[in-house]
This record gives sequence, C-alpha cells and structure tokens, in this order.
Amino acid sequence: MTSFRPEAVEGQAPPADSVHPRDSKNEAPTSVSRLNDTIRGFIERWGSVWVEGEITSFNRRGGNVFGRLKDLGSESTVAFRIWSSTLARLPKDFEVGDHVVACVKADYFPRTGDFSFAVSAMRHVGLGEQLERLERLRAQLRSEGLFDPARKKKLPFLPHCIGLITGENSDAEKDVYRNAELRWPQVRFRTRYAAVQGDRCVPETLAALKALDADPEVDVIVIARGGGDPQTLLGFSDERLVRAVAAASTPIVSAIGHENDRPLLDDVADVRASTPTDAAKRVVPDVSEQRALVAQLRARLTNRLTQRVLHDIAQLEQLRSRPVLRTPHSMLTARAQDIWMLATRGRDVVDRRLQSEERRTRELRASLRALSPEATLARGYAIAQVEGGGIVRDAAQAPAGTRVVVTVAEGAFGSSSTGPIGEADSPDDGGPADGRA
Repeated sequence: MTSFRPEAVEGQAPPADSVHPRDSKNEAPTSVSRLNDTIRGFIERWGSVWVEGEITSFNRRGGNVFGRLKDLGSESTVAFRIWSSTLARLPKDFEVGDHVVACVKADYFPRTGDFSFAVSAMRHVGLGEQLERLERLRAQLRSEGLFDPARKKKLPFLPHCIGLITGENSDAEKDVYRNAELRWPQVRFRTRYAAVQGDRCVPETLAALKALDADPEVDVIVIARGGGDPQTLLGFSDERLVRAVAAASTPIVSAIGHENDRPLLDDVADVRASTPTDAAKRVVPDVSEQRALVAQLRARLTNRLTQRVLHDIAQLEQLRSRPVLRTPHSMLTARAQDIWMLATRGRDVVDRRLQSEERRTRELRASLRALSPEATLARGYAIAQVEGGGIVRDAAQAPAGTRVVVTVAEGAFGSSSTGPIGEADSPDDGGPADGRA
C-alpha cells in the first residue's frame, strides 16, 4: 500500500493525497490515487473465496483466459482471469455454459480502477442450466427437420433490395453497409431497427422480420449483431424467433456472433455468417470480381472463336489443296470416259439383243406360217363350209343341193353340192378329192 505523507500548508486546503477517503469533504477532497489505493487495501483483506456459477464467457488471449461467471439463480455476473500458469494446472475442457466451482481472489488495479477475480482453482459441477435448456431445444428443432440443409433457401445472385435487422447506430449496421457498398455500390437497403439484447430483443426482432418478409421488394434479410457473450445472445436462441425464421419465405442470413458463438438462429437460418462483414460479402457479389470474371469469359470466348475460325480456315485450305477441288474438271473427265464406255457397251448389248430377238421372231413367224391354214390353202387346198359355218369333213355333211361356201387361198366362192360321189366318180388326174372345190 502506498504511504502518503501529507505536507499541509497553513491557511491552505490540505493536499488531496493527505486526506483519507473517510475524512474527505467538499473543502478537502481526497485524490483518485488515494481512493483507489484504499479500495485495494480493503479488498486484499478478503482473501480467497469459493464461488459457484455458470461460465458465460471464456476467451483465450495471450495464453491467459478472460471470462465471466454468472449466478445460477439471477442475472448477477463477475469477471475473472486465469493466468497461464494456473491454466496449465486446470482441465482443458472448460467452455461456455459449464457449471463450475472456482476458488477466486479479488484483485483491484489502482491505476485503472478495474476490478476482477483471479482464479486459482476451478472444477466442473455439471452442465449449466442455460446450456442444458438450449441443447434440449436444439435437439427438438433438429428432430423436427428445421436444421435440414434441404429446406434452406438459396441466396439470390444479386439482390435488388436487402432487408437488414440490427441495432440502431450499431457497429454491425455500419459494417454491413460499408462492406456491401464497397462490393456493389448500387446496393439498396431496407433497415428495421430492433433491440439486440434484453427483454425487447425477441418481440422487436419478430416484428421487424414480419415486416421485411412481407415486403415484395426485399430479396434477402440479414439479422446482424456482431457477437457478445452467450448471456447477451440468448434472445437469438428464443424458440419463437427460431420458428419464425424457419417459416419465413425470404432467404435469411444470420450474422449474430463470432466463430465461437452459436445461437440457435445460426442453425435455422438459410446462411450463417461469422460476422456482419462476412454477411455483406455473402449477400452481394464483388463488382470488381464480376467485371474480372466477365473480362475473363470474354477473353476465353474470343480465344475459342479465334481458334475455331483459324481451324476452319485451315480445314478449307486443306480441302482446297486436294486435287479433286484444285482441278474439279479432271474428275468430270474421268467420269465422262466411264459414262461413254458404259453407254457404248449398253448400245452393243441392246443391238445384240435386238438382233437375237429379230432372228427368233423370224423363226417363230416361219414356224407359225408353216402351221397356218393359209399355207395349206396356198398349196391348193380348200375349205368347204355349209351354212352356219360348219366345216365339211365328211361328204355326208353335204347332200345334194346343199349350199357350200368354198374358201381358197385367194378368197372364197359359193357352190351347190351334187351329193357324195363314189370312188368311180373321182377325177382321173388323181388330184385331191376331199375338200377340193
């Protein structure tokens, strides 16, 4: 403890360092240093205390741990520190939500006026009540399929209007605006402010969500806070809010906590962003990246088209260099010779076939003529026919007085039968008797 040596001057107020806090008054105030040193001396007399509570914050920095311990039956909390030398002797599985008993010693820093407890021992008692309740709700929602990736909606490539739910004038709001506008300057926002912790957090967030989800111009909704200890993030694990987000028709991005924070809203949202800055990067594309991509695609397209045109030109040149296209008339000349030879051969075949058929026709005609009745008539025979056209083959067919038509080689004439004649009546020259006129 610092020793103060007052050096009072007669007729003047005593120096502030010389006045003990319990003796201070309006005319003789004590100094901040004397007050802090007095407080430290009082606190040092407390010694070590065993305390039970729930870990609500457990952050590792530089090998040390800085956290907060919450009372199991109220909202009271205290800050604690675990130095690296003590941390090496403790179990390695402490985390937010653990129910613990710790041996702490009050520590006050006179220079800054900060007060906390240094932990010298800590052990598990059981799962913290809050964490246990949240884990039961998490398991229930998972069994209902609210965390199923298949039900999560895809974010639009370039939203025309972004709905933002966040605290008014918060760092999260500024981070989302700044990073989104840096990536796409023409981006538009429709912002609804809501309390991001405390009793008003859930009802105000639900009202903002309902309004933005009903707005037809809003393409995606971002709920942003920017981290905090689990105690302040409890509103974003409320069952009413979680179910409302699951039922929303607009894609929702959760940007509530940092990497080590995990409220239930992160599990049910369509996309979970680690920070508000990460949310802005996920919601809108980077205009410079898109321009570079377009330029790259145009270059690839130009290269492909150039290669295709050059390839086709080379193919045409190759085809043009072939003899059949370089001197196309040579192909026609060769084919004309083939056609002339085939035509000549065809004429010869046709002529030979005609001559053969003509000879066969003459032979058939001669055979037919030899067998024809006309040839018989030409040799002096005649055909006698009675009335009605019947041919006389028997002399009895033409009794005396029968009109007979006699056909000869050169025409026909009529005659009258004198009846059958005997052998003695035959002509003397021995010519044919039957059928002669």
